Amino acid sequence: MADCSSIQKSLAWCQGRPELPGVKRRIYYISKYDIVKWPTLQHDANGRLTSSSYSGDFTLRADVKWKFIDIIAEKSQLTSEAQGEYPSQTQLNKLVAVHPGVEAEATAAAAYLNNNDNVFLVEDMRGAFRVVGSDKWPTKTTVTQDLGQGATGSTSTTINVEATDECPAPFYAGSIEADEGIINPEGNPNQNTGSSSSGNTSTGGTPSYDNTVYINNYPYTVSKLGKQSAYGPIRSIKITGKNMNGLSIVYNNKDSEDEIPVSNGGSEALWSGSISYPNTIDVYRGDSASGNSIELWFTISILKAGEPIGD
Repeated sequence: MADCSSIQKSLAWCQGRPELPGVKRRIYYISKYDIVKWPTLQHDANGRLTSSSYSGDFTLRADVKWKFIDIIAEKSQLTSEAQGEYPSQTQLNKLVAVHPGVEAEATAAAAYLNNNDNVFLVEDMRGAFRVVGSDKWPTKTTVTQDLGQGATGSTSTTINVEATDECPAPFYAGSIEADEGIINPEGNPNQNTGSSSSGNTSTGGTPSYDNTVYINNYPYTVSKLGKQSAYGPIRSIKITGKNMNGLSIVYNNKDSEDEIPVSNGGSEALWSGSISYPNTIDVYRGDSASGNSIELWFTISILKAGEPIGD
């Protein structure tokens, strides 16, 4: 008999925590034809989506790179709305990206964006990339252009994107090989979906860790020896990856230490508690299969309500 137990979770929000609106000024795109392998969204045995973050990386054809478009962030927007009827509802993700130019290069965008099935990567104001486009449904891209009106008018080439997906624009923390270089060069390792286990151990093998970590249920993109700012109190830290081990946090001026329990065969780790401002949290991880090599991964700086988050 199928297991139809609920997968619903609580959704917390800290009073006074600001949510930074908008998108950053550079988006990335590529034709689906140039994608050899897609990252995956996690599902349970009934096909229900269990995570809004992709696991793995986009694998592209040889010598192909993500292209970028610089946009006017104040005029651009990413939205999502439900569509369809129960029990077959999906999300329609919509991107409006406004490029200021109307010269020959911008005008040519219509030739290679219209009538092409594309994928777009949009970076939010916290540095997380969102994916507009799916391997299951086609992406509709249209280009409009405005040469302005009168001396006080403005010019623009606007890219409008509509893409059906299972959830609002999924998160992607994997490698992005773009014209200007590689973003997230360490990549986003595939998650292990093996049987459940407990304790700070894995099923063996070289550990790897996803670059997206959930602090108080909000996704942050982290890097080795990097620093993140988050509003306190910190009540939960969720980490995903493969063969993870040796996860722990150190806080209270390094006087306190907690283990981050690992489960699901080393693919998921969750710490719960309460650490308030002022404080910093050092997150450690195991970097070898034996768990003997424990190294500092990243640091969380806890902010008080109303304090601005630095770059």
